[in-house]
Amino acid sequence: MSDSPALQQPADRPAGHHAPQGSLAGLTLLAIGVVFGDIGTSPLYAFRETFASEHHMLPVDRLHVFGVISLIFWSMMLVVTLKYVIILTRADNKGEGGSLALLALISREAKLKWSTGIVFLGVFACALFYGDSMITPAISVLSAVEGLTVVESGLQPLVIPIAIGILVGLFMIQRTGTARVGTFFGPIVTLYFLTLATLGTISIVRDPSVIFALNPWYALNFFALDPWLGFLALGSIVLAVTGSEALYADMGHFGRKPIRTGWVWFVLPSLMLNYMGQGALLIADPSAIESPFYMLAPEWFRLPLVFIATAATIIASQAVISGAFSVTQQAIQLGFIPRLRIQHTSAAAHGQIYIPVINWALMVMVILLVLFFQNSSNLAAAYGVAVTGAMLIDTCLLTVLIFTLWKWRPWLAIPLLAIFFVVDIAYFSANLMKVPDGGWFPLLVGLVVFTLLTTWAKGRQLMIRRMDEAAIPAKIFIKSATASAARVPGTAVFMTTSSEGIPHSLLHNLKHNKVLHERVLLLTVRIEDVPYVDEDKTFDLQELGDGFFRLIIRYGFMQESDVPKALARVEQCGPQFKMMDTSFFLARQTLITSPKPGMAVWREKLFAWMLRNAESAMEFFKLPPNRVVELGSQVEI
Repeated sequence: MSDSPALQQPADRPAGHHAPQGSLAGLTLLAIGVVFGDIGTSPLYAFRETFASEHHMLPVDRLHVFGVISLIFWSMMLVVTLKYVIILTRADNKGEGGSLALLALISREAKLKWSTGIVFLGVFACALFYGDSMITPAISVLSAVEGLTVVESGLQPLVIPIAIGILVGLFMIQRTGTARVGTFFGPIVTLYFLTLATLGTISIVRDPSVIFALNPWYALNFFALDPWLGFLALGSIVLAVTGSEALYADMGHFGRKPIRTGWVWFVLPSLMLNYMGQGALLIADPSAIESPFYMLAPEWFRLPLVFIATAATIIASQAVISGAFSVTQQAIQLGFIPRLRIQHTSAAAHGQIYIPVINWALMVMVILLVLFFQNSSNLAAAYGVAVTGAMLIDTCLLTVLIFTLWKWRPWLAIPLLAIFFVVDIAYFSANLMKVPDGGWFPLLVGLVVFTLLTTWAKGRQLMIRRMDEAAIPAKIFIKSATASAARVPGTAVFMTTSSEGIPHSLLHNLKHNKVLHERVLLLTVRIEDVPYVDEDKTFDLQELGDGFFRLIIRYGFMQESDVPKALARVEQCGPQFKMMDTSFFLARQTLITSPKPGMAVWREKLFAWMLRNAESAMEFFKLPPNRVVELGSQVEI
């Protein structure tokens, strides 16, 4: 099988990863609007929950306030700045970041005996992300709208209806895309961060001594005062760094430098000024713990602050929803999720997609979370488990990366990784204490999604193996079929998952119709573990003789699989493909559960249900409906 240099990649496909276009300032502004929304809305509830949580009521005094500020600062420096912004952003898979992209990079480059365990870790991180993407919109919007009760306590009954209305509206507009309003995201979130910094600075001026809280001694002293209470408080302190994984996951959209610039020079200072401002306020007025974020503002500015914060949380939630769509697309292409309907909401902007089933499932779960937990304090108990679990898994994947691919010297790698593991395990362990009070929710979601993902991947692997076992060698079939079957004009494209043997759909067609087309193309679409496939590696064409050809089209896991557009670029396969002269033959398998070794019967039934409900190959590969013939077959796995 040889590459054909004359074949070209579809014109609308990236021929490899292209760096995001634009000036550093422009890309940084865009990144601020998308990447930092989640971590940026943490000041709404993180400081309050650390002191006022029912699970670990902390004394509101100078030593504890200084200890919390110190822990937040050093968590941001170690977890966000060092681990994610400096180190993990170097671990890009042809420009793309995130757990799945990192997993694909390790699987491709590192030949490990225990790679199955690494795959399970990466898939579980992906599963936990779905739990996080349900909680983030709920807690962010709810905590912002709760600011109305600080303005006027009588507005308490309206908080939940307003929050649900905002969330429903947010999910309803997903189908039309956010390209039109997306240009305002950066300026709005920038205004929000400037507001955070300004309010915090005004409060710090009243008590400048709070700046000394950045000394790590206060973090250590915090645990010395009451080790167990300090450990439990970590479950709330970590809320200040939730969203840090987004800095890595969104790297493909904006590039490494804009994210680093935005974080180090703007977002980190704004957040720390606000946290120190909240600390100074609590030292002066411990009763402000009810809502230190809003109490920072003078009374006349609190209502405008509610609107600014609500706008920021809507944008942060939008980023999380878009992230869920993007992760789902990657998981589909990498073979962990069945084919789903994917709609592109922008003809110009690559990557703006909408997946209806994910959108509505998220909306239902987010609304149920708001109704069940009622307020952001209760939701905070559920928040954190998924995030810290994903952070810990990222550290495990980073360990593999450092030792197998980057090959760092042990004297540098081991102390650094030890610090990351101590921090991540401490935060994850503290959040496990919240499992009975709500932490069970993201774990349950993660377990369900993990079961679905691994069942689909395993079932698909078994099904392909069973079909390959019964495959007939191409040379034998062609010699036999061409001697006995009549040839008819036109082109027949038989899509198959295997690049060897003859597909079942061709065998069934010959059995029932007893004809062969003048040109027969055995087509396999392969999704590689890179985000984009280079132009010269997109097509593999092999001529089998007697009008038979085998073509492999390769796509990256961030690319759209549009078969007709790809075929239009094929030149060394006889006459140009014309859709009106081309018939696409697809095999639709019906699974029969059996006691054969492979999967438990209940998982076989689950896989069969997922297969029945997957989007058809016709829609997924953009095939013209009036040119498709489906032929059924039964497969035992």
